[in-house]
Amino acid sequence: MMNNIEQLREFHWMMDILQNIDVGLVVLNQNNEVQLWNSFMENHSGLMASSTRNQNLFELFPEIEKDWFQHKLESVFQSKIRAFSIWEQRPYIFKFKNYRPITGVAEFMYQNISIFPIVSTTGKVENVCIIVYDVTDIATNRNALSSANEQLEKLSRTDRLTGLNNRGYWQERQETEFAHYQRYKKDTSLVIFDIDHFKNINDTHGHQAGDEVIRQCAAALKMCARDVDICGRYGGEEFVVLLSQANEEQAKIFSERLRKYIEELTVNYQGIEIKFTVSLGICALSEGIETPQHWLEKSDQALYKSKQGGRNMTSIAQ
Repeated sequence: MMNNIEQLREFHWMMDILQNIDVGLVVLNQNNEVQLWNSFMENHSGLMASSTRNQNLFELFPEIEKDWFQHKLESVFQSKIRAFSIWEQRPYIFKFKNYRPITGVAEFMYQNISIFPIVSTTGKVENVCIIVYDVTDIATNRNALSSANEQLEKLSRTDRLTGLNNRGYWQERQETEFAHYQRYKKDTSLVIFDIDHFKNINDTHGHQAGDEVIRQCAAALKMCARDVDICGRYGGEEFVVLLSQANEEQAKIFSERLRKYIEELTVNYQGIEIKFTVSLGICALSEGIETPQHWLEKSDQALYKSKQGGRNMTSIAQ
């Protein structure tokens, strides 16, 4: 009699642990029917254990990707080896709303899942247990850190005045494009340009007006460039553009479009209207260009040719 009472007590506290533990516990049979559904699952799903008993899991939660999860379950039944799912690969299995105040930015609960076999006395796996861990705090903190790191990385390569790529980052990309050309021989062109008579703008209207002209020139560049083009501020009033998959003729078309766009532009600064133009130089990569620095020098020579030719024009490196 005492033995039965002890067993009953042991069963009672074991069930109490299962019900109050802060993880989800679900036991499924081989037909994917729910055999156990603890309080965690009740609280987050809104489904009482009595209503889930012997119900098919995929009918209770049709949003679960059945083919993928069924494969996970079957592998545990057959191999008797645990299976896992982590939030980095799949944010959640059960689409539970996130109600935690600290991680309120997440709409749904991030989850890690463990599935392990329950072996019967005969050595067969007739049921599997799914453990659902709420890892929303970890996931949101890591996502926030990742987002902050991305912002820092972006700031580290961005020119503050113009929002273009700064010189350090732009030169890294130039070296990469040069290496790609060496290997694949894909057309790539470099355009360098600057603002004509920029010193006169500063001397006449002040440096703040000059900064506004630089900003508007950068905005014009962004307007004319493609998403795949790499635009940067080289220094002062000088800009550079890497035109991916663009030959000499295509680079000239781009340069003339940009030149004419800026020629028609009027910068308004504190009631003052400022007109300005740019001169451009182009160098398309070829076998004769030996280094990234040589490539830049050839583009600069073409820019100098435009300056010598009267400004507000595009020249191509010889």
